[in-house]
Amino acid sequence: MTTRFLTLTSALALMAGPALADMNFNRIASFAVSENSPEAAETSAEIIAATGDGMTLVYTDSPLEALGFIDITDPAAPMPAGIVELDGEPTSVAVVGNYALAGVNTSESYTEPSGYLVEIDVTDRRELGRCDLPGQPDSVAIAPDASFLAVAIENERDEDLGDGRVGQMPAGSVVMVDLTPDGLIACDTLRVADITGLAEVAPEDPEPEYVSINGEGEVVVTLQENNHMVVLDRAGAVLSHFSAGAVDLEGIDVEEEGAFVHDGRQPGRVREPDAVAWIDDTHFATANEGDMDGGSRGWTIFSQTGDVIYESGTSFEEAIIQIGHYPERRSGNKGVEPESVTFAEFGGTPMVFVGAERASIVGVYDVSDPANPVLTQLLPSGIGPEGYVTISERNLLVSANEVDGLEDGAARAHVMLFEYQDAPASYPHLSSANMAELTGWGAISGQVAGDDGLIYAVNDSFYAMQPTIFVIDPSERPAQIVDAIRVTRAGQPAQLLDMEGIALDGDGGFWIASEGRTDRLVPHALYHVGADGEIADYVPLPAALQAVERRFGFEGITRVGDSLWMAVQRPWADDPENHTKLVSYNLETEEWGAVLYPLTEPATGWVGLSEIAAHGEHVYVIERDNQIGAAAVTKRITRIPLAQMQPAALGGDLPVVTPEPVVDLIPYLTSTGGFVLDKVEGLAIMADGTMWVSTDNDGVDDHSGETMFFAIDGEM
Repeated sequence: MTTRFLTLTSALALMAGPALADMNFNRIASFAVSENSPEAAETSAEIIAATGDGMTLVYTDSPLEALGFIDITDPAAPMPAGIVELDGEPTSVAVVGNYALAGVNTSESYTEPSGYLVEIDVTDRRELGRCDLPGQPDSVAIAPDASFLAVAIENERDEDLGDGRVGQMPAGSVVMVDLTPDGLIACDTLRVADITGLAEVAPEDPEPEYVSINGEGEVVVTLQENNHMVVLDRAGAVLSHFSAGAVDLEGIDVEEEGAFVHDGRQPGRVREPDAVAWIDDTHFATANEGDMDGGSRGWTIFSQTGDVIYESGTSFEEAIIQIGHYPERRSGNKGVEPESVTFAEFGGTPMVFVGAERASIVGVYDVSDPANPVLTQLLPSGIGPEGYVTISERNLLVSANEVDGLEDGAARAHVMLFEYQDAPASYPHLSSANMAELTGWGAISGQVAGDDGLIYAVNDSFYAMQPTIFVIDPSERPAQIVDAIRVTRAGQPAQLLDMEGIALDGDGGFWIASEGRTDRLVPHALYHVGADGEIADYVPLPAALQAVERRFGFEGITRVGDSLWMAVQRPWADDPENHTKLVSYNLETEEWGAVLYPLTEPATGWVGLSEIAAHGEHVYVIERDNQIGAAAVTKRITRIPLAQMQPAALGGDLPVVTPEPVVDLIPYLTSTGGFVLDKVEGLAIMADGTMWVSTDNDGVDDHSGETMFFAIDGEM
């Protein structure tokens, strides 16, 4: 039999959208900022800017107390360009021409805040000037005509003092400093705008968070904890000020119970905006993250006199829910937490970009009509998008993502680059947008192809109170979840399950493999589930397996004739080194058996199995390491002839199968410009041999939330 090995080109064709494409942003590259300082224990990219020629990015790295630089001469291949260490923590950066201006925090305490403004020549990294500031700086913005800049002096509160509330002295302010025609800071022009006495909440203690300057030289500033907005002229005089107001939220998830339940409400939820950006000379947009008392889960467009021109309400969060990026463990807090907002024109279209910190998503809105913005795309970012820069003349959008997952084994902090292209949108890959009811999903951990052209996928124990079989139509672009079958026991959500694999039973129902965790009383077991999701029966492990079980158990299940085959993720107590079991259970005789699978030697960490699927004369498995990003080496599909799948009795010598490599998955996992995701866990093989592969997004917990769901076409 001949084999046509699977090609990346065919996968991308199946992932693409309609042939006639509009302009879309697609991610073209990801840069781990640890490349700029490989010896550092922790790095971050928080606020980001670009030089006037658009060829170099400058970002703040708080853990390193440095500014970092990235060469994007070729934006699809960003290169490390080093760092400049500072005398303190950089909180923001803006660039005029080739000069970077950063606010640096040197505060010794909350009651003795201090900082300075520094100017660095990006070309030779020389310090060109430094101005002392009257407190702890946060946001820095440069006027469009480069005549002056503004700095928000936050003087943030001690959240462990006074129940964490404002006011706490000293008060914050806004500082303006002129720039010379050559772009140098003129410290002797520094002026302080007094913004005390304006807000209803702690008027004596404004905490300015973010500043933006319009084409008329007017400065808008958010007072996040005070839930207030102030507009100043370039001299520091107050032009207008007003409360940011509140939103009545309905149909939201407010409990962190391991389930998507969108029936909560928060009436009068104050916005408490974080970032702000002018969209013209009379309107600005805010990202309403919240802090002390609020967070309305959306974003708003205001007039500079305080009229609400547009309010997203829950619509932004709902769109994020539909693509699997909702952070359920933040439900009791502020949901997706829109924190960042910026504005630019691309191709003549005015656009607002809204970053959801906890969902790791960038929303792209067409604001041609500021009263009726249109959400055109949701872009996958790294973990915790914080800052953006747009380079319209190069059709580039760049996001800085601050969370470094080094200690948790998650992704490092990344800068991601998106290009505005005449091409289909490459993300999302999977959506529930066509469902009649709002349907959240995530942590896809196993899947199987049905005879009806649909795919059936399960979530894992991250959603312990809502185990679900998702029915997916892969013929749509993106693939669409068309049904959600809740797995129940006596009509209630089945608990003590960790569903990691699903197979068809041939009669309309399913077999589900549950990975045990005995220290949490979750048994290793097989469950027979009806078409309605009700558990009809279960099969516990035999004593011979229970005696050698370890935490990392069944990670997939498939049916071959009268037998179920399960892949054990990692070696159990009786397995030879770097070998794990493929376990069989005969449905007719109720006999158990196994063969051994030789695992690839890990370069770092461990290598194990994540899925198993039978097709034709072979059994296919996903073999992967537990590494992410550049450290990932082994992410592949292999196959074993059915002729070798002859189980021996448990407790004795087991035959060792000979897996054949079929496809290296790493090129597919990087095909959309992101870093290599860790958990490739789903494999469904259609009747025509098309493979559908999915990744587990860990419920958007210490994870970007990105789910890849893509096809690999081939004859096998």
